[in-house]
Formats: sequence, structure tokens, C-alpha cells
Amino acid sequence: MATADLPTERHVWIDALRLFAGLSMVGLHATADAYGQPFPDYDATQRIAPMLLRAVLYTARTELFLMISIFLLLMSLDRKPRPYASVIGEQSRRLLIPFLFWTVFYAFYGLIKANALGYLQAELARLTSLSDWIAFLLLGQVKYHMHFIPTLFALVLFYPMFLCAKRAPVFGGVVLICLLMKQHLDAYIYANFWGTEALAYLVRAVKVLSYCGYGLAAGAVLGLWQRHRDDARDIWLPPLLLVAGLLFIFKLISIETVIVTGAWNFTYSPGYWADFLMPLLLLIICASLWQSNWPQKISDMAPYSFGIYLCHPIFLDLVEILLAGRALAPMTQVLIELATVVPLTAMFVVAVSRMPAFAWSIGLGPLPKTPHWQGTLLGRKSGSRLPQPKRNQK
Repeated sequence: MATADLPTERHVWIDALRLFAGLSMVGLHATADAYGQPFPDYDATQRIAPMLLRAVLYTARTELFLMISIFLLLMSLDRKPRPYASVIGEQSRRLLIPFLFWTVFYAFYGLIKANALGYLQAELARLTSLSDWIAFLLLGQVKYHMHFIPTLFALVLFYPMFLCAKRAPVFGGVVLICLLMKQHLDAYIYANFWGTEALAYLVRAVKVLSYCGYGLAAGAVLGLWQRHRDDARDIWLPPLLLVAGLLFIFKLISIETVIVTGAWNFTYSPGYWADFLMPLLLLIICASLWQSNWPQKISDMAPYSFGIYLCHPIFLDLVEILLAGRALAPMTQVLIELATVVPLTAMFVVAVSRMPAFAWSIGLGPLPKTPHWQGTLLGRKSGSRLPQPKRNQK
């Protein structure tokens, strides 16, 4: 049976990863203050709970979203091979058109928070600056979460290389070299280009180049999973759980410094490796558990994960404005934000998904004035309905 002709089934484990990745982004942004800092104005004891929660949520960084996206793209090419130009054209429409919409939206929506927190003039200056708009469009700097889409699109350009790792999974190990390169190049760039306009572009170039390692890793995991998924739980799970536990200890050590100092810790090397390897471990661990009894309800909620990621700052900004100046403990602020932002964002995304004129903006409908296409890379139809690999493939 040809790969493209293989039957399909729903893989809830991928839906679970998508949903966790989307919700974890809300949690990450909620476990910092309105300025993105680890509550530096409070006592260290009051930072313990929110930072420990952040340590757990930080295991599913945006890197997990990127790997899931590449994983699904490579699988879709198994099912329906297309020329390079066709794939890039398809992904440019599915990713960049919604990106342009949300870039313009957040450029002006940000004025509400800026006015409330006292930096309106700085925000207005951004809107009248050509260099800032270029950064909005090329780097996604309009809002703290918008970097994901241009980074993903840049990675998609390299997808033929990731297919090589699917065929020869040994290339997945290149992710270690890529992360090592990122660690040292970032340090060099920040030391030599701090305060220049080139800084953000150089950092993003290094990020895209190094994140090709995640694309290779996603391809390698897919190739290994297709060949060995029936016995993956016995082969992969025990050592992976051990490695994940060891890495989490490094994360806790790094978080301890954040708790004590009230500043993010960028200098602890083991913490760096723990942060950037955890998303890959999550992908492999969940792949090894694909036969587990995952709740089917997850597959109903997972299509909204990308919309939750895109839209949660709408409500997080409003809650941060309401909490500004109030003498609330950091963990109290975090719980209030999670209890309000998550359900409000979910309801908003569900409502948008039912509006044909706007559903495309969160990856759940056809683009306006274009031939109908089903879903998106992170959307409803392309989600986790994957072709079956051959049993015991060698």
C-alpha cells in the first residue's frame, strides 16, 4: 500500500499536545507581571508559587507548537505529496494572511493597555515608525506572542531537509548542535550588538537557523514512530521519563535564582538545556503513549488551540489593567488571570470559529475571496488525522 493511500485515524495524543501547548502559553504569560517580569516588586516568598507553576508550564514552549506543526506537515506530505512551490504557496496563505490581520489588530489594540499603564506616547511612537512596522511584519514584534507565525513560516521553507531526517532519523541529533550554536551565538550577538536595530534581526536569524534542529528532530520522531510505534512505549518511555526528571531538576535550580533575585535567569547553562530540550521530550513521550486511553473530548477542543494562542492577549491585557495598582499577591494575580482569561478566550475563539467572515483568522475557515480549503496547518482538518504507517516497518 502506498504511503499516500494509507487509511487515516484520529490521533488524540497529538491533539493533547496541541491543546497543552496552547493553554501553556496562556499560563506562561499569566505567571509574569504586566511588564513581562517575574514580580520583582514583591518578596521572594511570594514568587515561589507562580514560578513553580511557570516551571511546569514552560515544558511546553512555543518550540513544541513548532515541532507539532512540522510533524503534521511532513505527515500530510506522506498522504498527499506536493511540489515545493505548492506547499510554500499554501502555507503562505494559511499563515501569513492571518498574521497580517492580527498584526494590524494588536498594533492598535495595544494602545488600550499602554494608556492605562502610562506608556501611551511610546506606543504611539511605534505606530508612526517605519522601522517598527518592518519589525512588526518581519519579526512579529507587535505583541509578545506574534513571533511564532513568521518563525514557523521560515522553518517551513526548510521542510525538504526535515524529510531527510524522517528517512534517516539519525539527523534528528543535529538539534543538539543547533541548540549549542544558538546558546553561543546569542551571547555573542547580545554582547556586540546591544542597542542597535540589527540586534533583533540577528537574534531571529540565529533562532530560525537553530530551530531547523527542531524540524529535523520532528522529522526523526515521525520516522521512528512510523517504524516502531507498536513497541515505542516499552523502548522509549522509561529512559525518557528519567531524562525528563533530571532536566526538570535543572529547571528548578534555575527557577530558584529567579525567585531569589526577581529577575529572569539567562546565565545558567543547564537551565538553558532543560528549557529547550523539554518540548522535544514531551513530543517523544506522548508519541510513545499514543495507544493510551486519551480522552476523546481532547480532539473536540484541540482545533481551538491556535486561536487561544492568538487571542489570549486580548483578555490578558484587560485583566492586567484591572489588577494594576492593586495590592494582590503574585499567585493571587496569576489565579485571577487564569480563571478569567482562559474561559473568556475559549468562548471568544468558539464564537469567532462560527463566523464565516472571521473564522479564517484563527485557522478554522476558508480565507476570504479564495477557493475553499479545509483547515490550516494548526486548524481543524489538518490536526491529527494521520495516515497509518505499515505495521512493523523496518
